Amino acid sequence: MARALHVLKGGDSTLALATIERQLGAGDHVTVALLAGAAAAALPGGVAVHRVPDEWSYERLLEAVFDADHVTAW
Repeated sequence: MARALHVLKGGDSTLALATIERQLGAGDHVTVALLAGAAAAALPGGVAVHRVPDEWSYERLLEAVFDADHVTAW
């Protein structure tokens, strides 16, 4: 089981959602970090969502980047 981190900065999240659903289907642990101004899309259940910098600091986001097996910025 891989750990995937998706960093959403806003805009169209169609491809991100498709990727997240595929990763969840494969049994991966998926975390989404929403940067300031990013809208929380209708994410599937089982996804950990954190707002940066409201819930997570930028330092915590950097730690998550190094903890993840896959990191994608959208």
